[in-house]
Amino acid sequence: MSDPTRAPNRLANESSLYLKQHAYNPVDWYPWGPEALGRAKRLNRPIFLSIGYSACHWCHVMEHESFEDEATAKLLNEHFVPVKVDREERPDLDAIYMNAHHWLAREGGGWPLSVFLTPDLVPFYSGTYYPPDDRYAAHGRPGFKTLLRGIIDAWANQQDRIAAIGENVTRFLDATSRVEPDAGELSPGLLRNALDALRRNFDPTHGGFGDAPKFPHALELKLLLRVAKRFGDATALQMARHTLDKMARGGMYDQVGGGFHRYSVDARWLVPHFEKMLYDNALLASAYTEAWQLTRDPFYRQIARETLDYVRREMTSEGFAFFSTQDADSEGEEGKFYVWSEREIRDVLGTELGEFACRVWGVTAGGNFEGHNILFRARTDEQDAQALGLPLDDFRAKLAEVKAKLYEVRSKRVWPGRDEKILTAWNGLMIAAFAQAGAAFGEKEYIHRACAAADYLWANLRSAAGRLFRTAGVGQPAKLAGYLEDYAFLTDALVTLYEATATADALRCAVELADVMLKHFADPNGPGFFYTADDHERLIARTKDLHDGSTPSGNAMAVTALLRLAKLCDRQDFAAKAAETLRGYRGTMAEHPAASGQMLVALDFYLGPVEEIAVAGKWTDPGTKQVLATVRSSFRPNAVLAFHDPADGPPPDFIPLLKDRPMVGDAVTTYVCENFACQAPLVGADAAVAALGERGA
Repeated sequence: MSDPTRAPNRLANESSLYLKQHAYNPVDWYPWGPEALGRAKRLNRPIFLSIGYSACHWCHVMEHESFEDEATAKLLNEHFVPVKVDREERPDLDAIYMNAHHWLAREGGGWPLSVFLTPDLVPFYSGTYYPPDDRYAAHGRPGFKTLLRGIIDAWANQQDRIAAIGENVTRFLDATSRVEPDAGELSPGLLRNALDALRRNFDPTHGGFGDAPKFPHALELKLLLRVAKRFGDATALQMARHTLDKMARGGMYDQVGGGFHRYSVDARWLVPHFEKMLYDNALLASAYTEAWQLTRDPFYRQIARETLDYVRREMTSEGFAFFSTQDADSEGEEGKFYVWSEREIRDVLGTELGEFACRVWGVTAGGNFEGHNILFRARTDEQDAQALGLPLDDFRAKLAEVKAKLYEVRSKRVWPGRDEKILTAWNGLMIAAFAQAGAAFGEKEYIHRACAAADYLWANLRSAAGRLFRTAGVGQPAKLAGYLEDYAFLTDALVTLYEATATADALRCAVELADVMLKHFADPNGPGFFYTADDHERLIARTKDLHDGSTPSGNAMAVTALLRLAKLCDRQDFAAKAAETLRGYRGTMAEHPAASGQMLVALDFYLGPVEEIAVAGKWTDPGTKQVLATVRSSFRPNAVLAFHDPADGPPPDFIPLLKDRPMVGDAVTTYVCENFACQAPLVGADAAVAALGERGA
């Protein structure tokens, strides 16, 4: 840990936990901003840009080894302008300089990202983690002090070479911002091609894609569910189910408290990297909700609920917005909070329950992780119940009792650190997950959580001019202009919230954000959207995101939201920009389907057919509730839903889907249109439930 007796540097007043973690380093850190950039120009010094995030294990290692070291700090302070950036607050900088790193280092990226820039912000050398000494020099990774001395010498004596490197990097970054329409057709063949690519990389034994380390790939799982429905493809469904099953029974899933860790370091989902990210849990809760809608397997509903309940308990602010991350470490050890000894489990639970828990989770005296046990299930509920000679319901009740007892004991341990900043984009993903699950499961508390979080963002992370901010800290005002993903994720979430609540204000807000997105982020001369707004701080490049990362690409989510709004609100400008962007990204979808999950999900919606469902009925009528529950609980990824109670007056003008769609008599009436053709109205709950039940999963 940093020395708290040392005078703090400039990072002490920042809202980011990651920046605050470096506030007592001897390095004279600056946050990114005019003071640091002006100092670099004035002194003609290179900038050392260090990008990371609070839950990054190797970021903590490099801080302890190098940034707390006085000799290293002296080199940085005397010869550089050291700038520290939280990638979660400034994804624009992270995207630019990570792309530059790929070109400079000719390798995959990661964090901490360590980049050296000219005072004009042009990168000329890049790496990730550097050890304090030359222990890995033979592997091309010099010690950090050795590297700094080399950069100091190059800055003094090789300016021509640095300038040439910078010109090449700048050309590369400009090229990554260009998206050219593909001459090919937007067809279902792109979805079949994606299935083939995922099948080739699928692990039939443990599920998931590729070998270790294994990431959850929630977007690809959601895509597989859609492909399974569109083509009736049993292979796609089996791949999704096998992966969902294995992940939820593995150590990557918190068997006691719910929620998913970041990824698994091994191929069988046993040993996780123990940090928990808000976005992973949002995307995975959505994937498990959709898997339940499609299959009606209660295990998927259980995992979705446990994940959302974890977020509700441990990741929610007093204002009902959602925090960003939980650290992997506690008491200086990764995973210490989550692992168990056999003796501890038996002491906590007693003889009978202790034996039950040890058999269910494979707990042994020797453990499966550094002498401890990561709880891991090798069998399904049905298999465990049979092995233990218990009726299935009794087994599940006993398992719930054991989880509750262990959670109570674990809660008394030293908790991992939590980054309590509120990020608009990630909150958008979680609002959508709560709204989707609340509608599917008929869970009012989840709907309430989604509404409360949306209200918080609208009141606290939106300017008087209607522009979004990126982030806010606890007790601190919102700051940083919002990026494309902030607008796209929240817009899509508000559409989901509207369909879950029929609250017209949610849809009105979504339309407002979509209009801002088109005005300030859309490329007026080509497909897609820029990552930053047209009035954003000037950087060395204005990029477009081409692929999904750990979160969906902003362009893909923008297309998704615009397509849904176009159907609900008959906005042809939304539909046209979405179609243009899909055509621009066709080549990416064809060549890199595993990195285009969300865009392919949007393509599936675009290809349709899209069900346009309008329901007119009384809020208080049980038949109305039955019809809405039928629509919301079924797997209808290519549908939009609008509802109106005539007692509320005429429907809003901006929802033409409800125009001239009255109740017939005094019965709930459902209108379904598809492919520019409308069916006869379904009058009464029985008729609607029968018809909609046949069409949905």
